[in-house]
Amino acid sequence: MMSEFFLKLVQFVSIMLYVLVAGVMWGTWLSLARTMTEYDAATFLADGKHMINNLATVMAVLMISAVLVGVVAVVLLFRIRSTVAGWLALVALLLMIAVMAITLIVEVPIDNLIANWTEATLPSDWKEIRARWAAFHTLRTFLSLGAVAAAVAAALSTRPDDREASPQPVEVTQSAV
Repeated sequence: MMSEFFLKLVQFVSIMLYVLVAGVMWGTWLSLARTMTEYDAATFLADGKHMINNLATVMAVLMISAVLVGVVAVVLLFRIRSTVAGWLALVALLLMIAVMAITLIVEVPIDNLIANWTEATLPSDWKEIRARWAAFHTLRTFLSLGAVAAAVAAALSTRPDDREASPQPVEVTQSAV
């Protein structure tokens, strides 16, 4: 039987990783994404390149780790038959997978373009590309916050199956002699 300490440790690490991912998303949204569509080309390129350089590797590690530990949390919760917590942890995991999918399918390709742009080489549709990045960043920000909420709710509602939590009384029968 799995120890309660190990389960709580996995849930703690999962929540912390989700919080770190969501924190970067939230901070970027709050400080940059809401106003970046108003930046001139020089400011946009300078800020964008700094963010890409500072976050690309760190976020790759955090997101992959969050998903992997999230999978472990879901498996452990369903294994102990903590159904409500298991479903909440699964919702958190699916939201974090959606965040990673948006990142890989939409945001990283745009980041790769921005990393190579200069003011002289900006494409004519750079403002539309920038707006697309901002819109999808907003979406993944709020999905990541939902993942945190669901993971915390899972931790708060973790209950082992009654059959495993407390042994059932054994019926004693008399045999005819």
